[in-house]
Amino acid sequence: MKKIPVGILGATGMVGQRFVQLLTNHPWFEIRVLAASPRSAGKTYNDAVAEKWFSKNPIPQSVAEIRVLAVEDDIEKICSDVKLVFSALDLEKDQTKKIEENYASKGALVVSNNSAHRWTADVPMIIPEINPEHLEILDFQRKNRNWAGGIIVKSNCSIQSYVPVLHAWAEFEPTDVIVTTDQAISGAGKIFKTWPQMIDNVIPYIGGEEEKSEMEPLKVWGRIVDGKIEPAKKPIISATCIRVPVADGHMASVSVKFKNKPTKEQLIEAVKNYKNPVADLNLPSSPNDLFKYFDEDDRPQTRLDRDLGNGMTISVGRIREDGVLDYKFVALSHNTIRGAAGGAVLAAELLKAKNIIQ
Repeated sequence: MKKIPVGILGATGMVGQRFVQLLTNHPWFEIRVLAASPRSAGKTYNDAVAEKWFSKNPIPQSVAEIRVLAVEDDIEKICSDVKLVFSALDLEKDQTKKIEENYASKGALVVSNNSAHRWTADVPMIIPEINPEHLEILDFQRKNRNWAGGIIVKSNCSIQSYVPVLHAWAEFEPTDVIVTTDQAISGAGKIFKTWPQMIDNVIPYIGGEEEKSEMEPLKVWGRIVDGKIEPAKKPIISATCIRVPVADGHMASVSVKFKNKPTKEQLIEAVKNYKNPVADLNLPSSPNDLFKYFDEDDRPQTRLDRDLGNGMTISVGRIREDGVLDYKFVALSHNTIRGAAGGAVLAAELLKAKNIIQ
């Protein structure tokens, strides 16, 4: 199979580096372009990230000598070299919107990890195992904006642990959800070396995160109406988001009320037997099992379970009755793989499988 050439915008940051790792030796995609800020432009990728490479594994040799381009200044060259770019930009939202729209207008299909376009009504927010049909809105987006390219986004990393679980229980109609997420420091683009204040510490606030956790699931569960995504009305979600001293892995503790209260056994069966709508597409990044259910009272655990399914499996446990709502459970996902770069790569694989990008 001839590989599709791709670019990474914001390639020197933590999420950009994760994209590099996941796309190196990818069976469908080949990294052709690495782009970052003007201060990195012109350097080899090795020189641009040598002092801030976060992984224990070395910089892949296949990209080490690629010359970094400037995200904005070299847009014409980048769009002539690739038609698919992954956006890991870490800029102000208005600036990110403008940059991503410029790429789309020049023919590039942008798969964004950034939050800038998550609430743009004609930009789909894709979790492939939940709402692959939302890709249909790209036709409206391109027509309305006269774009040869387009933009899709992935959701906030914190909701990728518990929203798929709630989706597996859709037949029981969740109505009210209370969730507390314990979020790793890599979600802030940090490691303990660069953020020693987090050692032996918990911060009970992450700016903007609670609003995202409460509202983004409703767009994921929304429907396309007149070329725009109309968010769902239910469930009502109340979120508390806390930064904890963990390197990787976001854990969610969730209580939920249902319109049609199931049994515990029905909930477990729904997780174990979830019918993944993209399973037959054989997407390279799709795990064999979307969910791993644990019967043990002390699982899932971040260090033990975040890497299941190459970081793409969601771990679920402690399903039990709740004294206030109906049931409560714990879920875990790898925030920089399932939640960030890996989720975006999976969404791009869906674009390829649907022949939207070739």
